Amino acid sequence: MIERYSDHAANERTFLAWVRTGIAIIAFGFVVEKFNLFVRTIAEANRTEIGSRLQFDRFTGAFSHYDGLALIAIGIAIIVISLFRFIRTGRMIDDAQSHSAGGIKTELVLAVVLGLIVTAMTVYFAL
Repeated sequence: MIERYSDHAANERTFLAWVRTGIAIIAFGFVVEKFNLFVRTIAEANRTEIGSRLQFDRFTGAFSHYDGLALIAIGIAIIVISLFRFIRTGRMIDDAQSHSAGGIKTELVLAVVLGLIVTAMTVYFAL
């Protein structure tokens, strides 16, 4: 039997939850990026129609080129950070010495950045 099995299992479940969240954010970034490509293609195809072009031009601005890539980068960062935390927590569980809970600065920064991106996308598409 593995010593402190329930702690290691909880650590692994937490790691897998973070990986699942990172994959979901990456997938959403790909969807946003493909949508931007689709809108740019439609805007290019309708260059001659002034009304359609004006509608699509607002979705093909500078912000729309980077929002999907930002989500993909944040998803990758979440997975990498969760891997390091999983390894560190596993070592601390096995250590006989008592450890205090670590800070949540990295997770807080990632959550704030992700919230800002989603808010910016919402405002951008609403206007």
